[in-house]
Amino acid sequence: MKNSYRSSRTAILYILRALLIVVLMVFLPIVLNLYNSLFRWNSFDVGRTFVGLDYYVRLFKDPIFYTALKNNVLYAVISLIFQVGLGIIVAAILEDKLIRRFQPFFRTVFFIPSVISIAVVGLMWQLLYNPEVGLVNGALHAIGLSEWTHSWLGDSTTAIYAVVAVSQWQYTGYMAMLFLIAMQKIPYEYYEAAMIDGASKIKTFFHITLPQIKEMILVGSVITVIGAFKVFDEVYVMTFGGPGRSTEVLGTMLYRAAFRNDEMGYASTIGTVIFVITLTLSLVQMKLGKTGKEV
Repeated sequence: MKNSYRSSRTAILYILRALLIVVLMVFLPIVLNLYNSLFRWNSFDVGRTFVGLDYYVRLFKDPIFYTALKNNVLYAVISLIFQVGLGIIVAAILEDKLIRRFQPFFRTVFFIPSVISIAVVGLMWQLLYNPEVGLVNGALHAIGLSEWTHSWLGDSTTAIYAVVAVSQWQYTGYMAMLFLIAMQKIPYEYYEAAMIDGASKIKTFFHITLPQIKEMILVGSVITVIGAFKVFDEVYVMTFGGPGRSTEVLGTMLYRAAFRNDEMGYASTIGTVIFVITLTLSLVQMKLGKTGKEV
């Protein structure tokens, strides 16, 4: 009984340490950011002026906010289609018997983009998109589609799609590797039973593979959506919200408010809104996915 009490006390002490770290590193900064959003302050002045919800009113009246929000939503939708949807298809193809022996090579090829620095990726794709010497327009010229050549990052109607496309190139392979790992954990007996019953590969994919990796699909979807609303680096390196704020996202809007305009209170407001959006979307996805429960 005494040893059991000591073991329980030791376990509680370890849990309290972990809980303390989470509170100090996660929850406290969130609360402080919310508190800071209620004041007008900057990084060079110790004085603060209480403004209440004025910054929130200002934010929701700002048309740039809705442009940024629309771009983040567009980013999330396209990322779900490619990083999750296409990622699952790529993983399923790599797990097929005919391709499996080449799997190590393709795993490396698909995973490499995700480990390249985003600054390097952004600069590389800036050069590829260059209307004069870029490979994209050069390839279109080479295959006889010169009328499709374009100033991809210089046109406000195509710039956001050009930036989003870079992220799909970089992270679709990463998500495919996560799905591939999940598929490799599916018992092979399920597929043997399906083959005996005469099920086609398409039916096997929909009735065995997808249900067995639904937890990983949920995790991948949550990661993708949160990443879409936290996106900053790609836009900052390639366009910094231009041309004409057409590629502005919430991350660059926050950076502009904090480090260009020195409006730390307003930047805290934008940060709080990003947190609320990502938290809400994550909870909705987990509810719809019914993670950990039988459907």
